[in-house]
Amino acid sequence: MPTYDYFCPSNNQKVEVMHSIHDKLETWGELCQLAQIDQGDTPTDAPVRRMLGVPRLMVPASNNDYKNAGFTKLVKRDRGVYENVTAKDGEDPIIYR
Repeated sequence: MPTYDYFCPSNNQKVEVMHSIHDKLETWGELCQLAQIDQGDTPTDAPVRRMLGVPRLMVPASNNDYKNAGFTKLVKRDRGVYENVTAKDGEDPIIYR
């Protein structure tokens, strides 16, 4: 599920929440309820706006990360021979020629 940043001009607070791409939050009360935070002194019907955000990218650090994300990583072993280093446990790695 994507993460979105919302800004409330009434209290100058920025809140980060996760929700479906189809959901649209318009008030401080909706935002606080979804983020499970205290509303404070800000009125429930105070408008909020979604801020532009930078997409987060996952950078695999290991062969296991590639495997868990559903990717296949091939490593060149010999001349013209590639080995699947993300083969599932218990499986023989497939050799591609």
